[in-house]
Amino acid sequence: MLATIRWGPGAGGRGPGPEIRSFRDLRVWKQGIEFVEPIYRSTTQFPRHEIYGLTNQLRRAAVSVPSNIAEGHTKEHTKEYLYHVSIAQGSLAEVETQLEIAARLGYLPPQDHQPLEQQLTSLGKQLYALRNALIRKQRG
Repeated sequence: MLATIRWGPGAGGRGPGPEIRSFRDLRVWKQGIEFVEPIYRSTTQFPRHEIYGLTNQLRRAAVSVPSNIAEGHTKEHTKEYLYHVSIAQGSLAEVETQLEIAARLGYLPPQDHQPLEQQLTSLGKQLYALRNALIRKQRG
């Protein structure tokens, strides 16, 4: 597991922040967890025939984001951490695509889609900041 490190708020690398002892201390992980909940709630409205299709794919991709942040944080080397952050970014892109498909198919009304898109954008920015902080750390 990585030693206690001191990065900016949420490991975004911006100024002094709280000590990061665990992935649970990362703001980006917390936001990822908070993003999964409305995804699960929204997909309960999807048609029954999508349970093994779009519903399952969307849920799995959403869960993959905080899961990969957590897994990456526990790795010993920054290169491995970056790899898992990259997977989390890819999973977030999958979620974005699947939300768009769900909206176009009429499974996700605009009043549900819009807040999810806003959370997704915020989470994407935090993942990007974490990635950049790790790259800076890796370079020295």
